[in-house]
Amino acid sequence: MKTDILIIGSGCSGLYCALHLPKEMQVTVITKSDLESSDSFLAQGGICMLRDESDYADYFEDTMRAGHYENDKTSVEIMIRSSQQVIEELLTYGVDFQREKDGCLAFTKEGAHSTSRILFHKDITGKEITKKLLTQAKKCSHIQLLEYTTMLDIITKDNRCYGAVVRKPDGEIEAIEAAYTVFATGGIGGLYEHSTNFRHLTGDAVAAALRHKIAVQNMNYIQIHPTTFYTPNKEERRFLISESVRGEGAKLYDKNMRRFVNELLPRDELTAAILAQMEKDDMPHVWEDLRTIPPKELQAHFPNIIAHCARMGYDVTKECIPVVPAQHYFMGGIRVDYNSCTSMLRLYAIGETACNGVHGKNRLASNSLLESLVFAKRAADDIAIRRNAQRTDSFCAVDLKQYENYKKMEAENKRSVRQEIMAQSLK
Repeated sequence: MKTDILIIGSGCSGLYCALHLPKEMQVTVITKSDLESSDSFLAQGGICMLRDESDYADYFEDTMRAGHYENDKTSVEIMIRSSQQVIEELLTYGVDFQREKDGCLAFTKEGAHSTSRILFHKDITGKEITKKLLTQAKKCSHIQLLEYTTMLDIITKDNRCYGAVVRKPDGEIEAIEAAYTVFATGGIGGLYEHSTNFRHLTGDAVAAALRHKIAVQNMNYIQIHPTTFYTPNKEERRFLISESVRGEGAKLYDKNMRRFVNELLPRDELTAAILAQMEKDDMPHVWEDLRTIPPKELQAHFPNIIAHCARMGYDVTKECIPVVPAQHYFMGGIRVDYNSCTSMLRLYAIGETACNGVHGKNRLASNSLLESLVFAKRAADDIAIRRNAQRTDSFCAVDLKQYENYKKMEAENKRSVRQEIMAQSLK
């Protein structure tokens, strides 16, 4: 199979990149599961936007402070300065952000934000955005979407990428030749016992990067979300209780129903406080109280959370719910420049699998969707500029037999990513 652009992953970054590539180029988007089983669909809280110039310094400082000042300042500036353009485009795609009675966009506040700058759609903002992007992509004749197609490896020679080896839904192993390849494979939650991520997200792109000596960065920068719904069933994906809940006034209590922490601390600090309280109380969770949120606001803003808690046997209008920290987001990943180029020619990385330095050591709430979209577009723009460059090298053949034992390869991939995380943690 041959295509101009191969995008590996169908979350918001992969789709947004596809939509911004020139229409005369054939774009193939593959995804390991179905088109809607990406973490982008799970994002609850919202997406940040610079409201006006008066908020720039505070937004920049909030992002830097949350990241322990290890952020790349240029990446942060690019993200913030691009936010209004991204939101304007999402609105043209039909994304239905919450609005005030006068029709103006409504903004909410989350932990570690100094003011309200987050746009949202109920408590399913990621689903609203990504579904609208997917709808647009399906309308484009130059974009091909392939489900249940797993990347096993990338095809390389002399530090150039020529495409990827994939396993198709029927089990057939195939090489896809591409002029440019884009990693958009999402997070690494499938490597963890407790995670808010889909279980099939296991860092496949990072594993390929390690195999081919592509630069990675900050592999041990892994964010734990402070509040996920506690269940003793370890096989279940942890359901997120959004940061926005605390932003709207929810409180956290110990086993004696006493408040023990400032709920709006940055995620890493709040996680540490919760874990310390759990150990002190000898409990597997703490309690979160949503009854502090006005009933109308609770119903309008968080219907999905209310419904999930009800399915689990809790009425949030009458009782507290049990919450526990869980792995949530990967700040590290494949090192990229400001145009999302990796250290390998003709290979890009965007979204959670990439590390452009925006988030530093700890991500500020609701920056992930924005960062993914901003740098996905920059990747598309860079490809568009480079597409007319003459390519003198030719596609290199690959022995597909070496990929027949894909189960063994999957296990090796997981092991290599875990080892790299551990190695960087010990530095």
